[in-house]
Amino acid sequence: MSDPLPDPPLDPLRTLLASPPDLPVASGLDELADALRLDGVAVLQAPPGSGKTTLVPPAVACAVTGRVVVTQPSRIAVRAAARRLAGLLGEPVGESVGYSVRGERRTGPATRIEVVTTGLLLRRLQHDPGLSGVGAVVLDEVHERHLDADLTLALLVDVRANLRDDLVLVAMSATIEAERTAALLASGPASAPVVTVPGALHPVEEVWCPLPAGQRRTDERGITPAFHDHVAATVRRALADHPGDVLVFVPGVAEVDAVIRRLGGLDADVHPLHGRLPGAEQDRALTAGPRRRVVVSTAVAESSLTVPGVRVVVDAGFSREPRTDHRRGLASLVTVTVSRASAQQRAGRAGRLGPGVVLRCWSQTEHAHLAPHPEPEIATADLTSFALEVACWGSDSVDELALLDQPPAHALTVARTVLTELGALTDDGRTTPRGRAMAGVPVDPRLARALLDGASLVGARRAAEVVALLSEDVRAPGGDLVAALRQMRSQDRSGSWRAQVKRLEAIAREHEGPGAQSLTDDVAVGLVVALAHPDRIARKRPGSSTYLMTSGTGAALDARDDGALTGLEWLAVADADRRAGQREARIRAAAPLTEDLALEAAGSLWDESDEVVWAEGRVLARRRTMLGAIELSSARLSDPPADAVADAIRGAIAAEGIDLLAWSESAVALRDRLDFLHRALGDPWPDVSDAALTANLDAWLGAQLARVRSAADLRRIDITSALRALLPWQVASRLDELAPERVEVPSGSVVRIDYSVEQPVLAVRLQEVFGWKDVPKLADGRVPLLLHLLSPARRPAAVTADLNSFWSNGYPGVRADLRGRYPKHSWPEDPRTAEATARVKNPRPRG
Repeated sequence: MSDPLPDPPLDPLRTLLASPPDLPVASGLDELADALRLDGVAVLQAPPGSGKTTLVPPAVACAVTGRVVVTQPSRIAVRAAARRLAGLLGEPVGESVGYSVRGERRTGPATRIEVVTTGLLLRRLQHDPGLSGVGAVVLDEVHERHLDADLTLALLVDVRANLRDDLVLVAMSATIEAERTAALLASGPASAPVVTVPGALHPVEEVWCPLPAGQRRTDERGITPAFHDHVAATVRRALADHPGDVLVFVPGVAEVDAVIRRLGGLDADVHPLHGRLPGAEQDRALTAGPRRRVVVSTAVAESSLTVPGVRVVVDAGFSREPRTDHRRGLASLVTVTVSRASAQQRAGRAGRLGPGVVLRCWSQTEHAHLAPHPEPEIATADLTSFALEVACWGSDSVDELALLDQPPAHALTVARTVLTELGALTDDGRTTPRGRAMAGVPVDPRLARALLDGASLVGARRAAEVVALLSEDVRAPGGDLVAALRQMRSQDRSGSWRAQVKRLEAIAREHEGPGAQSLTDDVAVGLVVALAHPDRIARKRPGSSTYLMTSGTGAALDARDDGALTGLEWLAVADADRRAGQREARIRAAAPLTEDLALEAAGSLWDESDEVVWAEGRVLARRRTMLGAIELSSARLSDPPADAVADAIRGAIAAEGIDLLAWSESAVALRDRLDFLHRALGDPWPDVSDAALTANLDAWLGAQLARVRSAADLRRIDITSALRALLPWQVASRLDELAPERVEVPSGSVVRIDYSVEQPVLAVRLQEVFGWKDVPKLADGRVPLLLHLLSPARRPAAVTADLNSFWSNGYPGVRADLRGRYPKHSWPEDPRTAEATARVKNPRPRG
């Protein structure tokens, strides 16, 4: 919350604007001021390097009463922007211009412009929705589409619509997202005004530097050592061939360190730049020096920071973005190929001071296949923090908020389920007191739960250390978080982590209590991780090196790591991912655990139940004690409940099909007859298809299923009687009339009808139907029998359902063909009047 004090004189800011630096955005400041006077909102669109962050806040401050809050996406950018603007005013930071980041604030009574991280402004909005003392908010870099920036924009629109119609809002964008943002900021049918300032970047030459053929940029572990070597070699090439300082983009902290290790012996100063560095080291990277410099940076320098002296950019072509597998509950930062838009922004860093050059560590062909833009975080990230913020804000639905993109429905449902399980939300989605306490901890809600509950179990200090470790995205050596913790404790360059520990420990002290257990670091780390991620508690599968997590997801340690985690029975997994085509998730960071501590952390997942299943041709019944999907113990049940057995049989039939039952010949024949009548006459003749019988097992097998205990019992089921029980009383007596099992032919033989085909078939020797003029009809005369007329050797001779026509047209040809081959048999010229016979006639004696 800003200091509610009277506005000091604006002389330093007005003086700056009276003679501003030669920056492109200066040409649009008057138009911006006019837009704010008329509408109170505006979008300023200008490319990176045009001076938006430097000159727009003073212009807004001169147009409003109250403090101007300016957001930046990172702590590095906050401090750099405040120093830059204060330096232009000739003042130290903390006078007219100040800043606030997590754990550090440099403002005073005279501060008119306060630069903050977007996350910090989000916290302020939750505690003071009216933003007391604030006259305007300037949202910088809205095009980057970070999740907290999208939500902050939406909440500010809500505040302006319902609490503070005098609050001035300015959104600054470097891309065509400006038009969409303007539509959200509008208070009426028309969009907010968009002030567009053309850029004045110098030309940037593109140099393509792909990895040599046969080498890979990435493997299952991430960036390969060969590619780190290639990036370092490209930096050396840039220094040799081009003037100016070099800015190198790599995806993460581990890659920054890997490249710097390979740049030893350079005739230049090499500096890392990322969010985990102490402020003094960040300042050194952002300050021009007497010698040429190489700054190896994560994406923090992509658009919101100015690194002085840079004329050359080396781009490794990767970024680190959040990705979530909601089905398996796996959320992590992953290394992805950079988009064309991000690559263009990075290249632009070389063209701010004069003509520059970008050396891209990929080919021009690969460049053409890059995604045009990065996906917004709301589409890919874990939404647990987002859902908690929305709930704390009091919105009944995210649809009410002015978001550039709505979150995926399934991802939001998963997030709310997690929050409910953590006790942060009620079943109807309202925030609980525990949830508000968790929202006040500046980490993910899962980590907040681990801090608050872990303080009473392992002590406030250790809980804070582990949670800070997890929130800093520290890469554990060999995946071992205990080793990572010891490393962080001993490192001099862990200032960001130490500051976070101090902040979290102060919060945890309020929840420590007297019950902290005396645990070694090994299992204490595991317990805190398990409190944060109870769904990732893992137990080694019997006889295997792989693990099963409580969520039901399989996981495995990297086979190439033979460290402290190898072979442990229980693990608490902090980070895991599953790549396409892999059966098991890969464990990237974990700590040892015990069964007792697993139960302590995930007691809500404990369950004891009786399980009755059909397997291997028999009923298996056991009492199982489970921790989520992990079986802790199992004991045989000798006399399972009858209804549970019946349910198991039902499930087996549904899974394996109706053929699991023992179908006798009579049962099959009866089913075929019933199926025929259902197709021919419809209701009330029952449907006896596989699907219908499976869906209605209780209707015809219920009583008999209750007596089944084994495969032998299943075979003893009288399916014929069960099928007859399906017949309604009003039609049961007509079964033999409408679909007789057999029919008597003119020879006196009684022949079985085959109902297994579409049209019932009577297969009979031709001589046995002499005298029939028409074929019998079934189903009240609706369906004629299909006659398969056989030769004396019972081979097919003809097929007909119209016997009268056959006698006239087909029989003469059959007679001519067969009488020579079967002379002992009767072949009358007029079969309609001939005597039918099932026997062979003796030939007349010759004389």
